[in-house]
Amino acid sequence: MIDIPNESLPSIASGTANSTVDWLISNVFSHIPPSQVRYLAVGPEAFVRDAFYTPYVVPAITNLHGALQSVGLAGRIKISSPQPISVMSGFYPPSSAHFDPLIKPAMIPLLQFLRDSGSPLMVNLYPYEVYVSHSNRIPLEYALFKADAEFGDSGLMYDNLLDASIDAFVHAMEREGFQGIRVVVAETGWPTACGEAAGVDNALTYNDNVVRRAVNGVGTPKRPKEEMEVYMFDLFDENERGGDEYQKHFGIFSLAGVKLYDLRFSSN
Repeated sequence: MIDIPNESLPSIASGTANSTVDWLISNVFSHIPPSQVRYLAVGPEAFVRDAFYTPYVVPAITNLHGALQSVGLAGRIKISSPQPISVMSGFYPPSSAHFDPLIKPAMIPLLQFLRDSGSPLMVNLYPYEVYVSHSNRIPLEYALFKADAEFGDSGLMYDNLLDASIDAFVHAMEREGFQGIRVVVAETGWPTACGEAAGVDNALTYNDNVVRRAVNGVGTPKRPKEEMEVYMFDLFDENERGGDEYQKHFGIFSLAGVKLYDLRFSSN
């Protein structure tokens, strides 16, 4: 998955077919062969992080899609725009989920493109952050896949926050008339330090459960036959990352390259 940064969106959105192909060759395919690229992630979280770039997201996606079509790669490489759970103004329980009315005018054209092109909705999901913000209502065990009890919602049973968050996006899309768009988790993880409930043990517990579900083809209660596709965040800690201190500590490895915990990526 290759991120297309927000700063590149205005020029791509206003570019010609030839200039967009040239941009892809210069910035992506000259560094990594197309056979190793599965997705282009355009304008990550632009709708909530920087409204200036919001009008450029779908036009840039459209131009990039056209460029991929012109070089015969649109079937191999899909395009989406990763969105955080905050694009929804309600997401719990999942069946009540709906997009923020202020963001919906940007979401609808994106969803139309995704439906028409057969591309997935990419979402960045951090149950850690949801738990910390709602610890008075959400048990830590529910965020860590260790809950003793399930909760029911519209006839479906949930025992973890990640499944509930994914299905919330499905419900929100369906509420706007978009059926069948796949959901890909473009980012998820748990910090190892500098925050409430952050630590190596909890990070291993969370990430190991996510990996097990992905490699074993486990779906969500609403889409049990749709295998989870998920990308872990992050490989290394990031000492220059902005935001709260815990955001610098999502790595499986430390800044020095030391493995912080042993995460296995096999089905054994």
